[in-house]
Amino acid sequence: MLARELLRNDPERVRAALLARGGDPELVARWQALDEQRRSIIGAVEERKRERNAASQRIGELKRKGESADEAIAAVSSLKVEIEAEETKLVAVEDELRALELTLPNLPHESVPVGADESANRVERTVGEPTRFDFQPQAHWDLGPRLGILDFERGAKLAGARFTAYFGAGARLERALIALMLDLHTGEHGYREVLPPFLVRGEALEGTGQLPKFGPDLFKIEGHDLYLIPTAEVPLTNLHRDEVLDEAALPLRYTAYTPCFRAEAGSHGRDVRGLIRQHQFNKVELVQLTTPAQSYAALEELTGHAERVLQVLGLSYRVVSLSTGDLGFGSAKTYDVEVWLPGQDAYREISSCSNCEDFQARRANLRYRPDGGGKPALLHTLNGSGLAVGRTLIAILENYQQADGSVLLPPALRPYMGGLERITATGSFVSDAAG
Repeated sequence: MLARELLRNDPERVRAALLARGGDPELVARWQALDEQRRSIIGAVEERKRERNAASQRIGELKRKGESADEAIAAVSSLKVEIEAEETKLVAVEDELRALELTLPNLPHESVPVGADESANRVERTVGEPTRFDFQPQAHWDLGPRLGILDFERGAKLAGARFTAYFGAGARLERALIALMLDLHTGEHGYREVLPPFLVRGEALEGTGQLPKFGPDLFKIEGHDLYLIPTAEVPLTNLHRDEVLDEAALPLRYTAYTPCFRAEAGSHGRDVRGLIRQHQFNKVELVQLTTPAQSYAALEELTGHAERVLQVLGLSYRVVSLSTGDLGFGSAKTYDVEVWLPGQDAYREISSCSNCEDFQARRANLRYRPDGGGKPALLHTLNGSGLAVGRTLIAILENYQQADGSVLLPPALRPYMGGLERITATGSFVSDAAG
């Protein structure tokens, strides 16, 4: 959420940012009109209260003199009705103002490339060379079923499209990746592991910016103010909601494995094959809470932590700065980490690392008490995938595939796989169900 002082004192900056993000700059004018209406009502309420107080004093004076106070009493009653009416109008305008504020995205940082869409994204660095083969590489949606470790049809039979069942070495590989990532981030990078609830209240999703804008992408529990989490960013960022932390305790670094649930309402048929865009997927998340002075150094650090997983696994990747038109709703600056997938002959996103500055903190009331004294200030929040587990599994299958259809495992993963060095075909499933 943007500061009201910013909208009031520097509306042109907000208009320019909305335009750069492909938003509607006229929302600023609408906000200004509502803000003016709000302040006008507040002024009217204060004036009526002054009049009421004066009339109340007049009643006391008249009674002390033994004179009739009926007219003054009637005036107080009338003013009370007017005040209640104005306060009702004020509540309605405040609600409308807040609803509008919740739709305004964060302002891009000055270093973010300006552009309408992903075509304006800037490649910051490329690490490693894309894997090349002396045979035609397969995509994971062919490799997985042939190895007997991924079953898209049975996943769909259980839950519909974009759900997958993992078997044998596939299920163990997913589990191994989660363990490796958590061990790396807690042991090498200093994050504290958390196992949060997989359901959160609406206020938590509002705090991190998923509500109200992305409501159609969420799975809601009928009859309850509870939603399946779309990412562990939501519970981790909200852990300290409505708290004031000591600056000496910062930064706070949290990591968590959770399943993630997304309706993908806006995907419009993109990535319908394989594991790229599922309704349920596993992810290891990284979240940092820090001071404004440290947040951009923290963004570089957090992005490096996500990259480290790919380095340990020997996977080629690149880091991309997202343009204003491709930036997420709550982010001031985002680096996408994109892994090379030879089966698709393309780099694909495997992590987004974002600095939200104080955008989420203002919504979730996340504050810290400065060491030097003074009133509490808003924290800066950062988040990133460390990594998306299913997409990491895809990268291993596609980059480590062999000509015979088997898949070698990176050395770093083998201890987590019970010493297994290679995944080979386990044979196809045979159904005895009547056709």
